[in-house]
Amino acid sequence: MQLWRTFDEIVIPDGGTSVALGVFDGLHRGHRALVDHALESARDLGASPVLVTFDPHPVEVVRPGTHPLVLTPLERRAELAGQFGVDAVFALPFDLQMAAWEPDEFVDRVLVHGLRSRAVAVGSNFTFGRRASGNPETMRRLCDERGIAVRVVDLLESGGEPVSSSRVRRLLSESDVAGAASILGRPHRVSGVVVHGAGRGGRDLGYPTANLDLPEYTAVPVDGVYAGWFTVLDDHTVDGSIVPGRRYPAAISVGTNPTFGDAPRSVEAFVLDESADLYGHLAAVDFVDHVRDMEKFSSVDELLVAMDRDVARTRAVLGVDGTGRARI
Repeated sequence: MQLWRTFDEIVIPDGGTSVALGVFDGLHRGHRALVDHALESARDLGASPVLVTFDPHPVEVVRPGTHPLVLTPLERRAELAGQFGVDAVFALPFDLQMAAWEPDEFVDRVLVHGLRSRAVAVGSNFTFGRRASGNPETMRRLCDERGIAVRVVDLLESGGEPVSSSRVRRLLSESDVAGAASILGRPHRVSGVVVHGAGRGGRDLGYPTANLDLPEYTAVPVDGVYAGWFTVLDDHTVDGSIVPGRRYPAAISVGTNPTFGDAPRSVEAFVLDESADLYGHLAAVDFVDHVRDMEKFSSVDELLVAMDRDVARTRAVLGVDGTGRARI
């Protein structure tokens, strides 16, 4: 799977491309339906399926300081798109100059000359061009004139609401990570390098945690304790029992550690039944279910009792025994 960040990097096969076009933050189930249409057109036409997204997010370019929280970083979007069957991802280098393109200029530069597109799929709420003046009907008209087939894909609904990235963000803000996972089609993931935290988890509490340094704008669930999975993403050898690329059950704390009066907000994962030096490794946590809200306890002993319950609840949610293995 190729990731193109500039027009100069694009390599188009003889059959041209079939494009899925959108922001695709989250690559949720609604996005997957749109990608599937592009894949179907690619098979019918003998074209290469390509997902076209934007980097940075157009909103941040047009209205600086209003960047929405990111559900899926670009590299993760590319990874997931490859799993869906896409050959390449083109991250349009969006800037003020591109924002000023008229809709026909966007179609010509991106779809006609940039990608030699033979088909394009967009969502029914897609806008493009200067001041978002282009809509799906504009896309259909312009592409018809240029011999490009267009599919406009209706928004997917679930539970009476559209499946959308904003809905996923709302569910995360309500601690409903299980609901977010049902919209995404997988657990919500955050990733970052493991860094030193306060250090009291292993030293004072007996619960050593991996503290993730997250990129700016990362969408993090509201403060609380969650059950989920921990994975080392890089391929560097880990000093300890954890193997890179293998997922491990974890109790995940999101918040400011109010019992100790810590100020910085953090995401920390206690990996069950394993011991390893994880500092400096790139790692991810996948949020499966909410265990409890964040609380301030009156003593360390009271906190430890709660943490014991958190681990027991995490085991129950993930279906793992005391060795971290799945129960059969």
